[in-house]
Amino acid sequence: MGDFAVWDYVVFAAMLLVSAVIGVYYAFVGGGQKTSKDFLMGGRSMSALPVALSLTASFMSAVTVLGTPAEIYHYGAIFCIFAITYALVVLCSAEIFLPVFYKLGITSTYEYLELRFNKYLRLCGTVLFIIQTTLYTGIVIYAPALALNQVTGFDLWGAVVATGVVCTFYCTLGGLKAVVWTDVFQVGIMVAGFSAVIIRAVVVQEGIGRIVNDSYYGGRLNFWDFDPNPLQRHTFWTIVIGGTFTWTGIYGVNQSQVQRYIACKSRFHAKLSLYINLVGLWAILACAVLCGLSLYSIYKDCDPWTSKQVSAVDQLMPYLVLDILHDFPGVPGLFVASAYSGTLSTVSSSINALAAVTVEDLIRPYFRSLSEKKLSWISMGMSLFYGGVCIAMAAVASLLGALLQAALSIFGMVGGPLLGLFALGILCSFANGVGAFAGLVSGFVISLWVGIGAQIYPPLPERTKPLSLSTIGCNISSGNLTATENPLTTIFNTPNNWYSLSYLYFSTIGTLITVAVGIIISLLTGINPKQGGTPRLLEDKSSFTLSELRPLKGFGLHLHSACFSPHSHT
Repeated sequence: MGDFAVWDYVVFAAMLLVSAVIGVYYAFVGGGQKTSKDFLMGGRSMSALPVALSLTASFMSAVTVLGTPAEIYHYGAIFCIFAITYALVVLCSAEIFLPVFYKLGITSTYEYLELRFNKYLRLCGTVLFIIQTTLYTGIVIYAPALALNQVTGFDLWGAVVATGVVCTFYCTLGGLKAVVWTDVFQVGIMVAGFSAVIIRAVVVQEGIGRIVNDSYYGGRLNFWDFDPNPLQRHTFWTIVIGGTFTWTGIYGVNQSQVQRYIACKSRFHAKLSLYINLVGLWAILACAVLCGLSLYSIYKDCDPWTSKQVSAVDQLMPYLVLDILHDFPGVPGLFVASAYSGTLSTVSSSINALAAVTVEDLIRPYFRSLSEKKLSWISMGMSLFYGGVCIAMAAVASLLGALLQAALSIFGMVGGPLLGLFALGILCSFANGVGAFAGLVSGFVISLWVGIGAQIYPPLPERTKPLSLSTIGCNISSGNLTATENPLTTIFNTPNNWYSLSYLYFSTIGTLITVAVGIIISLLTGINPKQGGTPRLLEDKSSFTLSELRPLKGFGLHLHSACFSPHSHT
């Protein structure tokens, strides 16, 4: 094992410097951020490719760089099934949600909830998004700090604060354009970091054939598990069904992602950005899987976690990097830069989205006399504020368990009910505000119940037991890693079964309950009567304004099928 060399610090510092310079550049290019639309939406002039790379970078964060290889090391390559999930998610987002949001020309996705239902639901959506995003951002700030702490001995909380400060700096200066273009740079760094590890691992193991062979005999190539049991952590069904609901809540309706693709200069570019992004998601997933299998091949006889050489599973990747790359000056720095890049891209996107919803949903509607210039300054102020909040939330993240599962659990618990709310508005023409509110509250309460219960009650041991990990090659007297039986399991079998539900189903439950309750209550309380404006919209599908949309609450898909047909101009 070695420590960081001078060249590692140089590579690492260069990544930070380039990110900051991009922010400074977009603060002044083209006259700077003159309006809140310039700052929050990039003047709606973005093209498909940079937005696609930005979408890939912003969710494929340090959680992916550190968490996914460790996940595959412990539970096998069934995680690959997410490739199918990503395709379904992009299809749903591009064909159901994108046309609605893009045509309306809104900045905050939650403005749709006021147009469709009422201002109170818009406020509920905004508040839930702010809670969800600050919690998640805390996790992705904390994750690379772990890597830095493990690899370099940097002070953990010093790294946390540094991450937040750099993000806040370029996000506040350059707005959405800086966020997108730093993401483009950072996704390249992430791929380079992954590639360095994979190439070196293949050399160390004398060919990829040995890595695949070791993984096969170690049970890691477990791609197809069709067990329908919803308590199993990862199966084909939990990943495809639960994963699709979880990720559609992110790509379909989450402000952080939607804000990027509706900032494109045309609907064609917006859709194209999503489909190009799908290729990016597949590429990053393939890299993460290869890193995870390499981890297993190298440490199959001496698990660093069981033998106490690392204190957390999320430190396995930094441990591997120091182990196999310490003789290559600058390369360990490249890996840590890739983890850091993932954080910067995600946090900056989150800060920009939080500023957007705060300005558009909480400030603009109530202070209509504010000029665009003042709103632009307020947007920058909000970026600064949320940068500080996200750093504080990293302290909360340090109290959570495995990073990957914690991250997706948060999105499931909060994202599921929000996805259900938007789905209810877009797909159910008869849903009304009363039903939507009842559905949202029901879905959120149930999701919270399951999610928090899963943190409090230990899951059933057989549901979370990792695959066999050996320490036979270490200089310690330990056998294979096995899960410890919990004597309370038999006593509290019923709650443990409920709380042992796969974390990927949190979002599914929240979405389905929100939609089901919303439909039932809407039918019981009466469908909204038709109001003025509908006949002209049905006859002339080519144009309408937001003011014409406001009285049309209650029409959902009927409205959208008329207005958002791909042939609306023929």
